[in-house]
Amino acid sequence: MHLAYPAVLAALLFCTGLYGVLARRNAILVLMSVELMLNAVNLNLVAFDVWLRDTLHAGQALTLFTIAIAAAEIGIGLAIVLMVYRNRGTSDVDRLRDTAEGHEPGPAPSTSTARPEVAA
Repeated sequence: MHLAYPAVLAALLFCTGLYGVLARRNAILVLMSVELMLNAVNLNLVAFDVWLRDTLHAGQALTLFTIAIAAAEIGIGLAIVLMVYRNRGTSDVDRLRDTAEGHEPGPAPSTSTARPEVAA
């Protein structure tokens, strides 16, 4: 097997994922694009493992590790996106960025140590 075929396919997958991360506004589609980029890396790891005929199969072991990391990333990422959608009503990345940059801190909390009177 030639190494060029999976390498070109992985490069196309990675470029497609990079375009999705940079161009998409929906947070779910950004997460899917990150997964596409990780799958391109996995394809490269396995292709180079086969090409080098590694007896330890380090490429395949790293691929399994990457799959586990990707599963954890998508689980936590989806939980964060769902909570943001519940709180803000949108999963648009540009709107979330605008609200974070335009946030003005409120007045500083009082630092008095006086205890309020409790009515009996």
